[in-house]
Amino acid sequence: MPETWNEGEAPEPIRITAIGWGFVVCRALVLGGLVFGGLIVLLLLRLIERPICGLNRPVTPFITQFVCRNAFRVLGMEFSTQGELMRHRGAVVANHTSWLDIFALNARKRIYFVSKAEVAGWPGIGWLARATGTVFIERNRKRAKEQTELFESRLQAGHKLLFFPEGTSTDGLRVLPFKTTLFAAFFGDHLRQISYIQPVSVVFIAPKGQEARFYGWWGDMDFAPHLLKTLAAPRQGRVELIYHSPLKVADFADRKALAAACEAEVRKGHETLRK
Repeated sequence: MPETWNEGEAPEPIRITAIGWGFVVCRALVLGGLVFGGLIVLLLLRLIERPICGLNRPVTPFITQFVCRNAFRVLGMEFSTQGELMRHRGAVVANHTSWLDIFALNARKRIYFVSKAEVAGWPGIGWLARATGTVFIERNRKRAKEQTELFESRLQAGHKLLFFPEGTSTDGLRVLPFKTTLFAAFFGDHLRQISYIQPVSVVFIAPKGQEARFYGWWGDMDFAPHLLKTLAAPRQGRVELIYHSPLKVADFADRKALAAACEAEVRKGHETLRK
């Protein structure tokens, strides 16, 4: 499967009215102040946190969580969750709709995203990702041991990792088959017995009167137009998350079995929320 999902009908052209541009300006100013103001506070606190705590981040993840939760208030988008947060060491996996997933998944749970190495070099986004402790990896089997050691160090520090096993974002109406590559790291000698994986279903419901794929970000869609469309919506929709029961890695024979079980849970929750 290609890195970018590009099936189905092309998205509708983006049209922004004069009123919509008013929403863009107002929301962008407040959201920008929230995100970059939070980033400045985070970086200042990290100057103290890093030399004292090293890899541990006992304070700064709360800044990220505060920013992400309030981002939905700025947008006017409803946010709700179901289920209990995992307390075990391990990772969270979820379906992937758009860049809005980052805000949704950070809003309730303090997590660290696992991302492809190229993202570190993206203007703006890469800087934010590095500041918030994102784990950057290369999808190269030759570096599997190094990747496992990296995951182990982060888990031992108490970090909850998060990755999107679909490998790409979609129109939000479906869950793609889960790739098994990243699950392999949790079957290492030091991780298998202590690690759990918590599946999470994420569903975005479009604003009234908009097509169901309104929040989806896929194919050749650029970030800037999608951001403008989201900011311009006079009435927003909502995002709902279901936190499913954590799965113990040691209970599964291999990465394929674990990935299949996680996919089944995410798919079931996704279908339930979209009814």
